[in-house]
Amino acid sequence: MKTENLKNSLAQFYGSENLYRFNPLSKSVLSDGCKYLAEKAGAYWLFDAIDSHLVAQGLNENTEFVVAKLNKTGDKAELTLDDGNGLIWMTQKIPFTDFPLDSIKTYATYNGTAWTHMLTTEY
Repeated sequence: MKTENLKNSLAQFYGSENLYRFNPLSKSVLSDGCKYLAEKAGAYWLFDAIDSHLVAQGLNENTEFVVAKLNKTGDKAELTLDDGNGLIWMTQKIPFTDFPLDSIKTYATYNGTAWTHMLTTEY
């Protein structure tokens, strides 16, 4: 899918009717928009990475809200997780990616047992 088509398609997601478990080893779920992004951009790896950092950082019901940002430069990228107010919890350098967008920001909220990942327009 071309970058502009993907951006335009992602802009159409508001709210989510369904939640999808994307990894049998995780209880976390994706909204309709995040599932679409993962499928069309081949980016299930992105949500696996976010999830692994959420667990490694010990973020849970005491955190409630996380902003995940992926910024790409060339074929490299940087993933950061923060609290939405500028407090960065972690940064990961990604040495290679073919992710089609220059950047993406998603939100994650703790649902009581795991994380729900959503596009910013779905929050």
